[in-house]
Amino acid sequence: MTASDTGNTPHSGTVAVIGRPNVGKSTLVNALVGAKVSIVSNRPQTTRHRLLGIATFPGGQIMLVDTPGLHRMQGKLSSSAINKVMNRAARDALEGIDAGLLVIEAGRWEDEDTLACETLRKAEVPVVLVVNKVDQLKDKTALLPFLQTASEGRDFVSIHPVSALKRKGLEALTEDLLRLLPEAAPRYGEDEITDRSQRFLAGELLREQLMRQLGAELPYATTVQIESFVEDGELLRIGAMIWVERESQKAIVIGKGGIRLKAIGAKARIQMERLFGAKVFLETWVRVREGWSDDEAALRAFGYGD
Repeated sequence: MTASDTGNTPHSGTVAVIGRPNVGKSTLVNALVGAKVSIVSNRPQTTRHRLLGIATFPGGQIMLVDTPGLHRMQGKLSSSAINKVMNRAARDALEGIDAGLLVIEAGRWEDEDTLACETLRKAEVPVVLVVNKVDQLKDKTALLPFLQTASEGRDFVSIHPVSALKRKGLEALTEDLLRLLPEAAPRYGEDEITDRSQRFLAGELLREQLMRQLGAELPYATTVQIESFVEDGELLRIGAMIWVERESQKAIVIGKGGIRLKAIGAKARIQMERLFGAKVFLETWVRVREGWSDDEAALRAFGYGD
């Protein structure tokens, strides 16, 4: 979309990306930004922090607020302190937004989709429905009836079936979003892709590898704290502490002879070098802090709620 498409004046504003866990919100944000700013894995609730992804186009700038997946507070795990923090982060992201993206999965509408939809409705902003993962829908003829059912009784300004992973359907979505935003000059430079620091992103990229490689064994028991981040000429020296809740979990993260921790660190380092455009020397350690995920003081120390 060019500036002429929006009346020669750029359109810029903030859009909250809301949805239940594991519908592809972070993948969509990354696809629109054109760079990896949000981590992804096949585990629900990989995203734990509010993060701003900055997508700049000739027609303006879309500031996308990626949020943790909204989920109902049921059971001991979902009612823990970290889950309360994530739900609060998702709701707080609606303050001062210009529009909302409700992201759902093609062919599925669940109670938590309704929760996310109601949360956006209360924000009293235009809402675009994004139906993600259409490429995974086996019966393509079922898409149109599903779109009709999903939109029935709900006031969406537009509906966009997309595949964020394959970057399909994003151009029309971008055009619609820019039209919804106010006429305003871009707030960030063209080369800026997030409001988060490299230090924060380094921690997230390491946590992504923990989620990807240990998700079946330790889906939510790990977090990362960056201890040091030093620019040494063209080299970034990063020291990271991986926190778990029990000694048995520490052994799982490290692996026999340290082989698992080395593999996790190696893959995270590659991702860091790709994002930062610099060589990275990464050191990792593992420590135990019992019950950190249900300890509000620990969560604050680890940067949750920032």
